[in-house]
Amino acid sequence: MPAAVVRCPLLLRRHPAAALRRSFSSSGMRSVRRAAGGGSQGRSPAYRGLLLDAGGTLLQLAQPVAETYATLGRPYGVMKSKEYIMQGFKRAFSAPWPKTLRYQGDGRPFWRIVVAEATDCTNSDYFEEVYQYYAHGDAWRLPDGAYRTLRDLKDAGVKLAVVSNFDTRLRKLLKDLNVSNMFDAIVVSSEVGYEKPAPEIFKIALEQIGVEASNAVHVGDDETADKAGANAIGLECWLWGEDVKEFSEIQRRIVAKGSR
Repeated sequence: MPAAVVRCPLLLRRHPAAALRRSFSSSGMRSVRRAAGGGSQGRSPAYRGLLLDAGGTLLQLAQPVAETYATLGRPYGVMKSKEYIMQGFKRAFSAPWPKTLRYQGDGRPFWRIVVAEATDCTNSDYFEEVYQYYAHGDAWRLPDGAYRTLRDLKDAGVKLAVVSNFDTRLRKLLKDLNVSNMFDAIVVSSEVGYEKPAPEIFKIALEQIGVEASNAVHVGDDETADKAGANAIGLECWLWGEDVKEFSEIQRRIVAKGSR
């Protein structure tokens, strides 16, 4: 799935979020970890801090953008093909944004343009339905092994932070997916006034978790926003989908064998 698509905070809904949340419950994951012999016993972290991108890395879409836009749009007369919608979405998402921040506050001005460009529909009720859909955890999922990896790294003493170009819906989404309490810091561009690749947003996250750039790693899915931005301040970055493809791989690379 294209990186731009994965980062979109506006997708389909009708997904069994309750079952998803139950599957990621803390007690359940602890039981799985004990049965599998997981955890951090006998291991010491190679890094003291992990910074994670949200959309496209920690948060994955439950359904493709075009499918969501098309399904929600039918009652409003949206009859465009999924291919047409996807092309319009990519075009609008990647276009230069005239303002300092793409995601200001709740991000509605930006997303209103994206939805209209993708579907040729400017109906306010349609936009609001799409927008609200992506404000709920049902529209998103965690990658396989993400919850367990976060828990094990936290148990090993690794400081965890989310560093994301996102609007104000992000905190609720993390809470809906039962991972917000895993993080020592959640740094959202619309709240701090900086967007990746600006060095300030990474520095804020590192300061909040109390870890130096040389002793932390960032994982994200964008070559410019994540990798170039992190590397500019001496922060190592692994690209999701290229350098690491599973959360269990992130854990293996962070936690080195040896005594704690």
